[in-house]
Amino acid sequence: MTETVTNWAGNITYAAKELHRPHSLDALRDLVAGSATVRVLGSGHSFNEIAEPGPEGVLLSLAALPVEVDVDTGARTVRVGGGVRYAELARRVHGHGLALSNMASLPHISVAGSVATGTHGSGVGNGSLASAVREVEIVTADGSTLVLGRGDERFGGAVTSLGALGVVTALTLDLLPGYEVEQHVFTGLPLDGLDFQTLETVLASAYSVSLFTDWRAPGFGQVWLKRRTDQPLPDVRWATPATEKMHPVPGMPAVNCTEQFGVPGPWHERLPHFRAEFTPSSGAELQSEYLLPRPHALDALRALDAIRTTIAPVLQTCEVRTVAPDEQWLSPAYGRDTVALHFTWVADTAAVLPVVGRLEAALDAFDARPHWGKVFTVPAAVLRGRYPRLDDFGALMRALDPEGKFANGFVRDALGV
Repeated sequence: MTETVTNWAGNITYAAKELHRPHSLDALRDLVAGSATVRVLGSGHSFNEIAEPGPEGVLLSLAALPVEVDVDTGARTVRVGGGVRYAELARRVHGHGLALSNMASLPHISVAGSVATGTHGSGVGNGSLASAVREVEIVTADGSTLVLGRGDERFGGAVTSLGALGVVTALTLDLLPGYEVEQHVFTGLPLDGLDFQTLETVLASAYSVSLFTDWRAPGFGQVWLKRRTDQPLPDVRWATPATEKMHPVPGMPAVNCTEQFGVPGPWHERLPHFRAEFTPSSGAELQSEYLLPRPHALDALRALDAIRTTIAPVLQTCEVRTVAPDEQWLSPAYGRDTVALHFTWVADTAAVLPVVGRLEAALDAFDARPHWGKVFTVPAAVLRGRYPRLDDFGALMRALDPEGKFANGFVRDALGV
């Protein structure tokens, strides 16, 4: 490549021999058909080599394609191009009086890349971002376009696909009527004495809930409740309202965070933790995340508390969220009510990796599935037992991409297919 390309965090420098930013779908199709190995670079918010095509491969960015956000108000759907980010999509959808059911903490990430890796927001009744997808358009290995929708037997493997089936050029998403959200922040939820029912009550107390801890003490320093204004007020007796605006990372200024103190606003300005008009941080961090059955939540938190003196020195913040079950074969929330344990680490790979290994050992008994776009070391042999449709996905890969054009070292190593 004539330019150095890194991910957002800067811990990955891509070795691809070529970086292409096609300006049309025809150019994209020709490029895919004429290349031996292709991987797509989304917004770069993955922390591992999932996008790396290797030194002989082509790294493909969709950022230069025409921006497509086509809202069908009657059908309550939106067709969105593969290079569009959530902030841009959300503003357009909101302008039509409609809404997405959920968003991730960052509105800066690409839609196609987010659903391809199983990214999610929070809420016991809210599925992963892929749950909103009703149709996916993929440029396959020969440059042709394949459209798969709900009802197709292959659909469960097509959306959260790690980019291993082809280039996703468009998605059609379900929409809801527009709604408003207010955000309340509380402090001081101790882990000592917390029982399963109280934890369940906390996690279900609003439309979207996040718990934050730096694991320097046993418990949560912050609880963020995002309440839809058309739903009941939570009866919070287990924590104290914050008296100042908060940032998920203790000590960081809250200026880039979405509005707090119960000020109502549009869904897309409250569901994310960070405001779309600001970069949330410099990227000086690494991230890991593990998703496990929600009934194991309290036991898993206690297992982490037992090693918090190992975790805390390299941790910026840990976030606990919930995800409803979905039907995407490679989704970490596939088939089960899920609790997600997210870790934002310091930007020191050598210091973080041993802690990740220790953390994974502590969570091993809880059938934890790592987020595909984060730092993890769980081997394919273990992952195989945690994804019941993994063989089906491998068969779909071979059917759509028999030469392995879209597979890379990460995909082969992680999936063992």
